[in-house]
Amino acid sequence: MALRLSILQPRRKSLTRGTVLALASFWVSFRISGFPEVHTCLWLIVPLLVVCVATWDTARCLQRRWNFYHGGVILLIYVDLMILLMISFLLLAPFSNALL
Repeated sequence: MALRLSILQPRRKSLTRGTVLALASFWVSFRISGFPEVHTCLWLIVPLLVVCVATWDTARCLQRRWNFYHGGVILLIYVDLMILLMISFLLLAPFSNALL
């Protein structure tokens, strides 16, 4: 019988999987966009969608009653949302004339 890690099973809740997916997508988006010389690249939509999935995966770990674990999950959701906004900025900024 093969040993399956709980991180690799999408049906199980995992804070680690959501956080790793979000941070990996953030790193990939920096590499794709060519940061600091940001250029137009529609491939940034892929990391944006992966961060959306990672945020959903993190949000599944919320509990009904408030405790410190619940507060930590909310903090990680805020981190995912900041990553989502940064990738959105890297995707949309080259289309404006603000970065000349």
